[in-house]
Amino acid sequence: MINFITHGIDMPQLIITRKSVLVQWIGSVAADYGFGVGNINYILCTDEEILQTNREFLSHDYYTDVITFDYTTRSVLNGDIFISLDTVRSNAESLGVGFDEELCRILIHGVLHLTGQADKTPDTRVEMTRKENLALSKRHF
Repeated sequence: MINFITHGIDMPQLIITRKSVLVQWIGSVAADYGFGVGNINYILCTDEEILQTNREFLSHDYYTDVITFDYTTRSVLNGDIFISLDTVRSNAESLGVGFDEELCRILIHGVLHLTGQADKTPDTRVEMTRKENLALSKRHF
């Protein structure tokens, strides 16, 4: 089951109007990597909440767009994915893309982390971006 939860922020229109299509897309991307979907919770929040989460659980003192807590078991994806909609919005503006496009990228970025994809080195960041782009190309909405 894929859940979208908001903390102190309005639910994005994309999720309100296209939730079932998003859920199918996320499931198909997971399947591309040999995984089924168990329980994935997307916690959509503000910059302040993601900063607090980063400090509390990762001892990082900076803002970020996404933090993924992986509880995957065998071939079933489970996890909590915190996404700062404030940062998604500012990233979309700086990249010159629409908010929905950037939100989809970050939604799938978290799923890719659950499948084991890292992005800590230049090479793994390039691979993550390639996989994000591949997943985005498979959207039908």
